[in-house]
Amino acid sequence: MKHLLRDSAPIELYAWLDADAELPGWDILLGNPFGKSLPEDQFTTVQNYFAEYHLEYFRQRLYQHFPSRLHALLLFATRVDAETFRRKHPARVCGKLLVCARSKGTYTCSFHDSSWLDYLRLPHSLNLAMLDEVARHYWSGALVEEVGLTFMNERWHEPPVIEALFQGMLEPLANAPDSGWLPGFA
Repeated sequence: MKHLLRDSAPIELYAWLDADAELPGWDILLGNPFGKSLPEDQFTTVQNYFAEYHLEYFRQRLYQHFPSRLHALLLFATRVDAETFRRKHPARVCGKLLVCARSKGTYTCSFHDSSWLDYLRLPHSLNLAMLDEVARHYWSGALVEEVGLTFMNERWHEPPVIEALFQGMLEPLANAPDSGWLPGFA
């Protein structure tokens, strides 16, 4: 599996963090349903939890060797992925800083297109077979753009945002972090 690493060779990953956040207690924002979330209506909150629940349920059944989204740090594979996430979800990163960290020692890390979660969180009702299909694509490392998805009878396009589910130790890299503020506001 090309998108699952169990290694000790250093890799660099990215995260949008609060200015006062320190390793290892990062408030990683991408997908952990138990971290801080934005104010949302009850339907959206339930939908987000259900999306996470189904991905975890599917992982436990068929992809047990992958890190759990609930127990891993949710990071970005590259700076480009972090910037793409900011363009797609500006409210999620507003006021946060983009930081880079390097793995230290042995780790397990898998890479997935987080746009699958965007699709699961759309206001639609998916049957169990479709939920399983989305979860299979997510855990197998497929990109949303490779699959012909529809929403409200229209083709649904989203740029990939590769997230890294990381279990191991990280050390911050000393570089000037980028601001999560929109250009001209920082």
